[in-house]
Amino acid sequence: MDNTTLLIFVTATFVLAGFVKGVIGLGLPTIAVGILGVVMAPAQAAALLVVPNLVTNGWQIATGPKLGATLKRLWPMLATICLGTWAGAGLLQQQKDGSATLWLGAALVLYALVGLKAAKLRVPERWEGWLGPLIGFTTGVVTAATGVFVLPAVPYLQALGFDKDELVQALGISFIVSTLALSFGLIGAGALNGTVAWQSLLALVPALIGMGAGQFIRSRISPATFKICFFAGLLALGAYLCWRSLA
Repeated sequence: MDNTTLLIFVTATFVLAGFVKGVIGLGLPTIAVGILGVVMAPAQAAALLVVPNLVTNGWQIATGPKLGATLKRLWPMLATICLGTWAGAGLLQQQKDGSATLWLGAALVLYALVGLKAAKLRVPERWEGWLGPLIGFTTGVVTAATGVFVLPAVPYLQALGFDKDELVQALGISFIVSTLALSFGLIGAGALNGTVAWQSLLALVPALIGMGAGQFIRSRISPATFKICFFAGLLALGAYLCWRSLA
């Protein structure tokens, strides 16, 4: 793939990923790393996402209703996300045999199945003290290995009983902490430097364009219908990445 084609491909990927995030509140790294993983190493794709993730999730947090209360409730999970990510630091960079792509594909498939099933789980409040840190650490390790931080954090947050706006804010908090933790790991592994940071800043533009379009569309279509299409596509993408890594 020549440089011009690659630039168009990357730009279109960030517009699409931003659009999905604008509609349903998540999916920027999942979509972007999944698609970019077809043409570049997962560590490189994850590094390009740092600035778009920080800005879009910061936007998501700022528009939420109960930041202080949500942070107080989630801080044990957030702390262990950092620990898990740092414990797995370098996994994206070190795995040259396709195993990172396999893990990414498996994560996408699992996440898509959860989304398609639309299972309504509920975590008892008395479990949060021990389950939150466990979920956080596991999410951190998955983040370090794949560059995607939706599992198992997103199903867990959905099971805490937040209303729609609170959930979107909680997702933004979890994602921004994961992004910061992963950034330090990528810097330590040499995957994130000044040049890549500049490229990541440029990627913010199409991501914001897509996110703005997604937020505009969100009030005009059924999010439930869109989620079905989104998770079905995610399932196909994850299956393809698994097949490609094993072929």
